[in-house]
Amino acid sequence: MDDGVDDCVDDGAHDALLTIGAFAARARLSAKALRLYDRLGLLAPAHVDEATGYRYYRAGQAERARLVALLRRLDMPLARIAEVVRADGDRAAGLLDGYWADVEARVAGQRTLVAYLRGRLSGRDSEVYGEFVVETVDVPEQVVISETRHTLASELPAWIGASLGRLEEAARGCGGVTAAPYVVYHSDVSMESDGPAESCVPVADGAAARAWSEERGRAWQTRVRVEPAGRLAYTRITKAQVAYPQILAAFGAVEEWIAAHGLTVAGPCREVYFADWEAAGPGDPVCDVAFPVN
Repeated sequence: MDDGVDDCVDDGAHDALLTIGAFAARARLSAKALRLYDRLGLLAPAHVDEATGYRYYRAGQAERARLVALLRRLDMPLARIAEVVRADGDRAAGLLDGYWADVEARVAGQRTLVAYLRGRLSGRDSEVYGEFVVETVDVPEQVVISETRHTLASELPAWIGASLGRLEEAARGCGGVTAAPYVVYHSDVSMESDGPAESCVPVADGAAARAWSEERGRAWQTRVRVEPAGRLAYTRITKAQVAYPQILAAFGAVEEWIAAHGLTVAGPCREVYFADWEAAGPGDPVCDVAFPVN
């Protein structure tokens, strides 16, 4: 049922108003879509008849209607569309760029996950693992300030970012950060298992770090400890590959390499974050997936 009878109504003082049916045809949208956009505040009618409830639009609103429809073709959520259409010029374009960067990051991660799952389903895991280059590196003894938490995989990325941020801020008063921050997994972290995980930042001044932990670190379960010198077997991965469960392929590749080379795992696995996460793109290397080995 259309909201109006006539295609056009003259309001006397303003441009002619179009019925929802006539406006839908001009904007190449359905009346149902226009009603939805109205309910969500994306495109309100220029006039609503108080007696009948019929909606009327001006011809000049067609451009905004088409913009909303085009953004929907990008699978953009309606809430984000509202932000774009309410913004002006460069800000609107920037919001679009931000959304598309998120899409590309998600697709890059999904592409990695598909390759991993294809290998598992076909029984050719080794082919997937072969895409990772595994090496070893000797690391010196380090004093680290750390924060430990039980967390599920869905909560892990936010916690890693927040905890490393807190620890790096603390490290500035402890002689500074001396090596790349890392996260140790003392037990499995998945959608069902909550670890715990431990964020670690190497610092120069152990005494200052202990003083900070005693004074301000209790709320975050922080502690200071010495990480012994040792050897790590690791593979370098991109930002897209860090997401769970895509990262499982990297862990599997390192474990297979360790077994194939007659080595033994000497401690819990870890992720070493050596790059600027915010500045990195989906294909940029940001992290080493590593196991201590003997």
